[in-house]
Amino acid sequence: MTETKNLLNHKDIGLRVRLERDKLGLSRERFAEIVGLSSFYIGQIERGDRKMSIDTLANVSTALNISVDYLLYGYTYYMENISVLEAFDDVYKESVDEELRELLKILRGSSKEQISIIKDVCKIILPSIKK
Repeated sequence: MTETKNLLNHKDIGLRVRLERDKLGLSRERFAEIVGLSSFYIGQIERGDRKMSIDTLANVSTALNISVDYLLYGYTYYMENISVLEAFDDVYKESVDEELRELLKILRGSSKEQISIIKDVCKIILPSIKK
């Protein structure tokens, strides 16, 4: 059996958690309440002093509204040979309305970097325009 190199940098993961939490305007204490952990534990994660369990990783990812692969690696893996629209339709089927379809058509063909920037802008703008 060949050895595998640990590809996870826990300090980087923690930094991404902190940056995403800050983007949402959440204090460490409020974020800890949301994910059901202590603020001390969140601080350890954000400093890279503590590794997360799979359950904690999933809860943190969901609370921050970001993908697990982004948290772990700093970017999102995309499936090959499937468009964003097809992937979205497979998951949500008929609940996708025409406005979302149009938005996905606009995004089709965008680079990963462009989509990442658009995602970050949406995270900043949406809280201020939600009713």
